[in-house]
Amino acid sequence: MLRALILSLLLAAPASAQDTVPHEVTLSRVADRKAVFATVESVDTVRARARIGGTIGELRVDEGDAVEAGDVLAVVINDQLAPQIGSANAAAAALNSQLAQARIDLERAEDLFARGIFPQARLDEAETQVNVLANQLDAARRGRDVLVQQAREGDVLAPSSGRVLSVDVTAGSVVLPGEPLAVIASELYLLRLRLPERHARSIEVGDTVEVDAAALGDAVAQSGQIRQVYPRIAEGRVVADAVVEGLGSFFVGERVRVYVSVDERDALLVPAGLIVTRYGTDYVRLDTPEGERDVAVLRGETHPGGIEILSGLSVGDLLVQP
Repeated sequence: MLRALILSLLLAAPASAQDTVPHEVTLSRVADRKAVFATVESVDTVRARARIGGTIGELRVDEGDAVEAGDVLAVVINDQLAPQIGSANAAAAALNSQLAQARIDLERAEDLFARGIFPQARLDEAETQVNVLANQLDAARRGRDVLVQQAREGDVLAPSSGRVLSVDVTAGSVVLPGEPLAVIASELYLLRLRLPERHARSIEVGDTVEVDAAALGDAVAQSGQIRQVYPRIAEGRVVADAVVEGLGSFFVGERVRVYVSVDERDALLVPAGLIVTRYGTDYVRLDTPEGERDVAVLRGETHPGGIEILSGLSVGDLLVQP
């Protein structure tokens, strides 16, 4: 008796809205995603250059080393600077001795002039000689300082912090002023995308890009944003840079697959709850005037509005819960 009552209550209970209201298949606008390979690049790539010519006496870095701005990467030795500095020191010492003697002569002339036995013209000549030698000594010292500064510029400094990508010289190599010795990548990395030129007007700064989950590490974000779109098309491709957090552990030039939205298109979207999978085949339940029946469908990508159906359904079909 109790079981019959419960069964009658269940049969009399209204069906859920999902069971009673069929889902009508309609066209929806979805983003057309394109899979492309992007390369990990540094925002800035700078070259450490020699400031003077000479021979590499010491090389302190190798490929892959992390450096800070101002670190000494190499030491360039110019064998001609040492003799020039020595000559400048000798000239300054000689002028210093002449200046000391001229000052003694000036003191003697001033004493004789005070006693009235020395003419004014001779006193003026002694004062002029002291001033001339003082100026010559100052010029010699400044010339020596220039040579010393040139010798100090033999230290090749890192222009910015980052990682050394390549070292173009070895110890003992002869370099010229301005010649690059090493290439340094800055610490800020990004993804550089190259898309076919037909998508040049479809991407904009701020668009979202998704990184392939298979290429992600633990610290890499799953998505990023377009930072810059370059106005020049090269070899039929438009170049854009995307910022993605956590790329510091990747190698510069490493390829990563990303998905970028290049356009919009119409698609048939079905809620995931209306799709069942049996023996590897996806089915939906179609409500027809002849009754309900299961039809096989081919699913596509997952979008915010549901799962895209590539074949098996048409616009206007009514779906019910299987």
